[in-house]
Amino acid sequence: MRCSVMIETKGKHLLIDTSMDMRNQFLEFPFPKIDAVLFTHAHADHIFGLDELRRFNYLQKQIIPVYGNTQTIEHIRSIFGYAFTAPDFVPGIPNISAHIVEDAFRIDGVSIRPIPLLHGDDEIFGFRIGRFAYCTDVSRIPESSYDLLTDLDVLVLDALREHKHAKHFSLSEAVTEAQKIGAKQTYFTHMSHILDHKRHGALLPKNCAFAYDGLVLHLNDH
Repeated sequence: MRCSVMIETKGKHLLIDTSMDMRNQFLEFPFPKIDAVLFTHAHADHIFGLDELRRFNYLQKQIIPVYGNTQTIEHIRSIFGYAFTAPDFVPGIPNISAHIVEDAFRIDGVSIRPIPLLHGDDEIFGFRIGRFAYCTDVSRIPESSYDLLTDLDVLVLDALREHKHAKHFSLSEAVTEAQKIGAKQTYFTHMSHILDHKRHGALLPKNCAFAYDGLVLHLNDH
C-alpha cells in the first residue's frame, strides 16, 4: 500500500501523511486515535486519504491539527478547503486546523524536527522524532540537512527503483545515502513493484532492509 507511518510516543499518536490507502491501512492495522498529522508534501499519494480523518474526529470529538510547510498547507487548503473548520467543530466531515512550520516545534511535549529535502525541484519535509527520522520522496538531501540526521537509531528513506528517477532516490542512491548518514538501521520505503522484496533485499547491506506493510519498530525514548 502507499506509505504512511504512525508514531506512538509519550501517549501521543502522530501520523505522517494520509495516504490514498489510509482506510485500508487502518482497517488492517488499527489505532485508537490521531493526535496530529505531519505532512511531508502535498502530492496525491500522500494526502488523498485526508477525508478518512472524519472517523477519528467523530470518535475523539475534536479538531485534528495538521502540520507542514507553507506550500504543502496551501495545496491541502485548495483541495480540502471544507475540512478547515477551526475554531468550529462540524459533524460529518473531517475537521482539521492548519499549522505552518519551518523549524523545530512541539506537540504536547513531543519534540519534532522538520528536515528540509528536495523532491525534484519541490522543497519538502522529512521529520525527525528522537532518534528516528522519516525521509520519503527525496531525490536530494541538502548539505545543511545532514546535520539533522546524525546519531539515528532508525532512518526510513525513499528508494523507488533500480534506475535513476528525477524525483526519487534509486536503490543504489538510497544505499549510498544510508551509508553516508550512518543510522544504526535503515529501512527503505516508497518502492515500486519493480523492486523485488526478497531478491533485491538479499543484496542490501546488513544494516539496510526494505520496509513492508504492518512493520512495527520499537525504539527507546531519548
